[in-house]
Amino acid sequence: MKIAVLGTGYVGLSTGVCLSQIGHHVTCLDINEQKINQLRQGISPIYEPGLEELLLSNMALGRLQFTTSQPDTLADAEIIIIAVGTPQGDDGAADLSYLVQAAKDISSYLNQDKVIVIKSTVPVGTNDVIKKLIEDRIGATVKIVSNPEFLRQGSAIVDTMKADRIIIGSENEEAARKIEEMYRPLNVPVIVSSTRSAEMIKYAANAFLAMKISYINEMANLCEAVGADVADVAKGMGMDRRIGEAFLNAGIGYGGSCFPKDVKALLHTAGANGIEFPLLKETIAINEYQRELLVVKALKRFGDLKGKKIAMLGLAFKPETDDMREAPSIPISAALSKWGAEVIAYDPVATENARKVIGDTIKYAGSIGEAVYEADAVLIVTEWNEVKNLDLAELVRNMKEPIIFDGRNCFTEEKIRACGAVEYYPIGKPAIII
Repeated sequence: MKIAVLGTGYVGLSTGVCLSQIGHHVTCLDINEQKINQLRQGISPIYEPGLEELLLSNMALGRLQFTTSQPDTLADAEIIIIAVGTPQGDDGAADLSYLVQAAKDISSYLNQDKVIVIKSTVPVGTNDVIKKLIEDRIGATVKIVSNPEFLRQGSAIVDTMKADRIIIGSENEEAARKIEEMYRPLNVPVIVSSTRSAEMIKYAANAFLAMKISYINEMANLCEAVGADVADVAKGMGMDRRIGEAFLNAGIGYGGSCFPKDVKALLHTAGANGIEFPLLKETIAINEYQRELLVVKALKRFGDLKGKKIAMLGLAFKPETDDMREAPSIPISAALSKWGAEVIAYDPVATENARKVIGDTIKYAGSIGEAVYEADAVLIVTEWNEVKNLDLAELVRNMKEPIIFDGRNCFTEEKIRACGAVEYYPIGKPAIII
């Protein structure tokens, strides 16, 4: 099939590359000429394991190309996938301006044979709005499909090629079958629903996972208070098939481009329809508190952070990505600076993006060793493998004071006790002070 993908962010680029990998001819469009030129050279503008290799191989096979020119690409495409951003607006609702503009842009090239797929995360009813907008502009009916994505940054390729399920929402049976055929080579389960159900599935799934994270984080705080170990509690819970072990890792909250935005957007939709949904409100409140928990622990330990050198390991919101959107490192660094600490941070891939967000209020190190040298404390913010595989004995030898606040529970008690004199403060577990 000939497919056009509008937008070359995480979703658009990952989708386009994977569709070309399963044999389709894909052209990715973006208005950003610099990004398109970079992609034409085989260089991915985002850090995503495995993406660049597939990009290069499918370009070489002639199945994948990139352009800023709409006319030829859109006129020739059988399927047009819209994967532009829907960022959070000031009121918590999704900002649909990029989606509306994309719909207007493609209107000139549409006919009744093409299928339009909205892969962007959008509030319930958006597909109907976009369909009417296009039909009013072209004076004819169009086939539109809601096809939400469920990609995790850092594993987007695997999540596409080995998806749990594919959601296809449409009132047009022919269009739904066409998109089902597009995905057939993946050989994964397909759920066909109404358009509005498909839109809601995306928000319902992300909000539930966010609630699961906030639940285990609140449980971790209770475990600390009563002397229990949240890792044991989570393991015991997760072995119950009705609960499952995924998203039960206690830590310093969720971040990224999806969970924070989608939970707030769903809450906004609920409010607009007269539903209070206090569970979502509490999910957000717990996460906001959890994001600064390491600073609370550090203040409790030191009393005053003024003049303290604090090493922060990890800046990205999760490992295997350079994404800084809603990263816990942002409020943590702001709080530490407010309390007068000297902060020096290290991240293997996200430093440049962090500079754009956090700025020069903190310092940036080129290695873990540089960051922790003569530090009064270390805060572990992102669970990179480089961090989890640290030689802790060497780490504490280079510190001024061997004090570690671990926001991701990266180390076993055995590993901590083997490193010598140390104060170790995890999440949801008793502290280890040797």
